[in-house]
Amino acid sequence: MDQLALVQMAAIVFLAALLAAAGAAKLARLDGATYPEAIMRAAAVFAATVTLVATVAAVAAQLLS
Repeated sequence: MDQLALVQMAAIVFLAALLAAAGAAKLARLDGATYPEAIMRAAAVFAATVTLVATVAAVAAQLLS
């Protein structure tokens, strides 16, 4: 795979995880959570999104090879 394509995919995954985390933080604040609680929820969603994408990529790589 081309180096540029790999960097572009990493950037897209990072932005998607960041968007999901921002949404989770906003929903947490609307639910009445404090700022530290909202940040903790956002961090958990960010980590879960990155982990999910890494798992899907690993499975796809195994199936396509």
